[in-house]
Amino acid sequence: MNTRRTSGPAGRTGRRRAAALAAAAALALGAAGCAGGSTGGTTNGSGPVQLTYRIWDKSQQPAMQHIVDAFQAANPSVKVTVQLTANAEYWTKLQADATSGSAPDVFWMNGPNAQLYASNGILMPLSDKLAANHVSLSDYPQSLVNLYSYKGTQYGVPKDFDTVGLWYNKKLFDAAGVKYPDDTWTWQTLQDAARKLTDASKDQYGILAPPFGQENYYDTIFQAGGSVISADGTSSGFDQPAAVAGLKFWTDLVKSGASPSLKTMTDTFPSQLFESGKVAMYYGGSWDTLEFAKNPNLQGNVDVAVLPQGTKRAVAIHGLANVAYAKTKHPKEAAAFLAFLGSKQAAEIEAQEGGVIPAFNSTQQSWVNATPQFHLQSFLDEVPYAVTYPTSKNTSAWQSQEAVVFGPAWEGTTDVATAAQKMAGVMNAALSKEK
Repeated sequence: MNTRRTSGPAGRTGRRRAAALAAAAALALGAAGCAGGSTGGTTNGSGPVQLTYRIWDKSQQPAMQHIVDAFQAANPSVKVTVQLTANAEYWTKLQADATSGSAPDVFWMNGPNAQLYASNGILMPLSDKLAANHVSLSDYPQSLVNLYSYKGTQYGVPKDFDTVGLWYNKKLFDAAGVKYPDDTWTWQTLQDAARKLTDASKDQYGILAPPFGQENYYDTIFQAGGSVISADGTSSGFDQPAAVAGLKFWTDLVKSGASPSLKTMTDTFPSQLFESGKVAMYYGGSWDTLEFAKNPNLQGNVDVAVLPQGTKRAVAIHGLANVAYAKTKHPKEAAAFLAFLGSKQAAEIEAQEGGVIPAFNSTQQSWVNATPQFHLQSFLDEVPYAVTYPTSKNTSAWQSQEAVVFGPAWEGTTDVATAAQKMAGVMNAALSKEK
């Protein structure tokens, strides 16, 4: 996890990317020193039990409050306070609170940090509690359930998910006489279209090719038949031929001039470049929906399709989960609130807000219907072949190095295979310390 919605995702992209870079060492060292229970959840005499619920996305706060209101209506003996902590401070504050024993009772968690927090005893084990509260994990995509499972125990209830689609500017396609993307597109189709849609005299580009994981090279690595991390989580897949092919797909687009340079995409965030109307295609997430819908320059000019296929179809899938603090003073009430957050009722409230795709199966169509000007069904059509976002016990230890290692390859000063081999070495060294 936009890593933005970032989503992204603090769009979820910024959220996910910042989370992936969060420091982990202090958490690991401090977890053993946690004492007592959460100071967030308290009981005021004979009044209701007080729970705290921490989130990081301001745009989702109204929906979260509506869900809390519905829970409290059904559970008047519990009072839940929503705490909004900006994404830039979220993980630092959570780490400090967990270390001091004052973490919120319930809070958002993402894939890159899930194993780290679970392995350090910060998260409440949920397997038994979910069953007691009639929560069936079969109600969510299995890839998301797996993302929040550690050593056979479930630690999170899937909240939402995001996949990546091919956003495109119909106005630029029409002007160039190029047919819109559809589910027949392959890598070659995209490369050919990107070339035709590029016009240097107008400072117009066919596509954006930034060195992003979930939004770009994770997808193409999977589509080439490769992996980022082995199934057992012990070794890197970056040094395999399929991974090199997935990376080269993007560096070739930059090298050909069909994409802006790395510096340009660093100086101005890629989604903003796409919104400028000077770029025809952009691999963006479902988290971009609301932002694109609000932009008057894009009205009627933008739509989205499934990603082009390589050797096979694939897309990275990530999503948030709601988790509970292991030392909450109110484990029963926290578990009941988690169960409600994972309910169909809560998912439908999220879907109607249109911000994220709810994780609860059968509720996603409401999200599609909330923004009818885009073919958002594309994001759901990809779920059957989605690949779980790659994580390990300490994801940030290696993921934070990807931009540094791959940057020279995007700039054209280092061979892609050389960069991939170097990244594999960095990643394997980090993974060896997790054993």
